[in-house]
Amino acid sequence: MTRSRLYEKDYKLRLSGHETFPLRYGWLKKAFDAVAKAERAKSERSIFLAEDAIAQFGVGRNMVGSIRHWATAAKVISKDGRKTRQLGRFLFQKNGLDPYIEDPATAWLIHWMISGNPDSTTWFWAFNHYSSLTFYRDTLVREIEKFAKNHHPKSRAATSTIKNDVACFVRTYVSQSPSEKTGYEESLESPLTELGLIQSTGKRDGFQFVKGRKPTLGAGVVAYAVYEFWSDYSHSTARSLSFETLAYEPGSPGRVFVLDENSLADLLLEVETVSGGVYRWSETAGLKQLTRKHEITRKQALKFIEHDYGRGLHRDAA
Repeated sequence: MTRSRLYEKDYKLRLSGHETFPLRYGWLKKAFDAVAKAERAKSERSIFLAEDAIAQFGVGRNMVGSIRHWATAAKVISKDGRKTRQLGRFLFQKNGLDPYIEDPATAWLIHWMISGNPDSTTWFWAFNHYSSLTFYRDTLVREIEKFAKNHHPKSRAATSTIKNDVACFVRTYVSQSPSEKTGYEESLESPLTELGLIQSTGKRDGFQFVKGRKPTLGAGVVAYAVYEFWSDYSHSTARSLSFETLAYEPGSPGRVFVLDENSLADLLLEVETVSGGVYRWSETAGLKQLTRKHEITRKQALKFIEHDYGRGLHRDAA
């Protein structure tokens, strides 16, 4: 599915699947290992539907479904839950880059996979179509409800379903205060909260997107994001993309990573080095654009990400 399909009439809204649980540390690795084991055994049934799934994952049935949802959304396993995907192997297999999400590059990559993909309706819409930097939970609920009614009148998306999706979206990116944590599971934060993309405004149910420079976001992840965006973009065969497209088009690195123009330009300049000249930053006669020397494969693009690991970018960077 290309990123431009969010408003197509045949697009299927996806406002559930996570069972109201935001992504947890360890879940992607756990899902990858289970699916990889089933692959080796040539199992014909998804491990998530197996009778012993609860025992194998050590959680309840709803949480098993949530683990599958997030591993699928992050493109770690296939949609049917039966096969590992290239990205999953790249990160989570034995000797993978970061099996336990200890490097911020992995969290940025997971964020890109989820919120840069129209398959996650609320996540994609909030980062790529919402026009303000501040919002209230109810604001997002109303806007997504309006989107559903205007573009997919047959979807019959219940308000309660949208509210649950928005609540899960917020908890994916915003740490809960001690008073909000009602149990052990609720005390476990999502790894994406450490990206600092959304923060509380201090007002009840009020939040804001944090736009600007991201100290822990490296050019390797951005280079891979450029590859995916270019491949999915409606002009995927183009030899160049304008800076405005990369900064403001839905599904673009600028929108998904909530970057300001200066921060994005600095990263795109680094992308030229990281990509070995596959992508070149050009600023001639006031025209800013990224040119592509030639097309590359996903496997080649994934190699760009290695640049960000071990670079000393820590989660507590200022």
